[in-house]
Amino acid sequence: MTLRLDVHLRRGALQLDVELDVGERETVAIVGPNGAGKSSLLAAIAGLLPIDRGRIGLGEVVFDGGPAAPFVPPEHRRAGVLFQDLLLFPHRTARDNVAYGLRSRGGSRGEARARAEEWLRRVGIGDLARALPRTLSGGQAQRVALARALATEPRLLLLDEPLSAVDATARLSLRRDLRTHLDAFVGPRLVVTHDAIDAFAFADRIAVLENGRIVQSGSVAEICGRPRTRYVADLVGTNLFRGIATAGALRIDGGGSLVVPPGNDGAVIATVHPRAVALYRSRPDGTPRNVWRAEVAAIESAGDRVRVRVAGDVPLVAEVTQQAVAELGLALGGDVWVALKATEIVVYAA
Repeated sequence: MTLRLDVHLRRGALQLDVELDVGERETVAIVGPNGAGKSSLLAAIAGLLPIDRGRIGLGEVVFDGGPAAPFVPPEHRRAGVLFQDLLLFPHRTARDNVAYGLRSRGGSRGEARARAEEWLRRVGIGDLARALPRTLSGGQAQRVALARALATEPRLLLLDEPLSAVDATARLSLRRDLRTHLDAFVGPRLVVTHDAIDAFAFADRIAVLENGRIVQSGSVAEICGRPRTRYVADLVGTNLFRGIATAGALRIDGGGSLVVPPGNDGAVIATVHPRAVALYRSRPDGTPRNVWRAEVAAIESAGDRVRVRVAGDVPLVAEVTQQAVAELGLALGGDVWVALKATEIVVYAA
């Protein structure tokens, strides 16, 4: 069954207008900046937020068709929901938190508890069945919430920032296990996250939500290879410029210019991977078509690499080694020469 969304609703200053389909056995990650409407979209699908107009449906069943149409309450939508705040009952054990949904559907106490214990074993914490939420780590609590979402055999799975409460140590194993459970789930899966790594790890497809609208949708390769907004470029860690190209010359919106590969004239987007940007203490020799002097605006460590943001007519980010930073004597406010080969610039229609 396909989840079909045509969601239009206003919530405060946010106007949410989203059209999106999620197929059976497909995982779609919704990414976007804070305030874009990601959690509001999930709340509408779950039945916690009625829409102003449009349609939310799973297969032939319409959950919400707007104020004049029938509305299916949350408990009858058979949606498994993992909330960002988990919402575990503090006075109930892990087993009874998982069993709650089964009991609310009319299952017997013994049957619900047995099923809950089975799911706790499946998510790797069967030995914590009698633990209270306050005694659990963030990762363990997340596994309880996941077991609760899956135990009722939902037709639809909705995850809101599923790894937000997990520390770095537990994140890797939980990300791997969560992907396994997502792959085994037969219905549509929708995951809201602000973390690019989580989105890339979970998603068959990524939909980018900005200011209440889907601005780009595609595979990980498509999103990374051809970002269409500044937010998406920052998410995947690349530089993005918009402007007008003419015969291999790009006039950048807001000022500045670059020599780019010819063949794409008119309104274009140009992207540059930070590792393609070279930095020098003095003007470099050689054949780079783009060379200019700039000011170092920021220096940020990124593991074994360093991201250096330069200001000027063509502001961008370069990624260099720790050794290069030391050899160049890079410092905030200092001067640096920037070199960029035209062949390293990817240009496509805006």
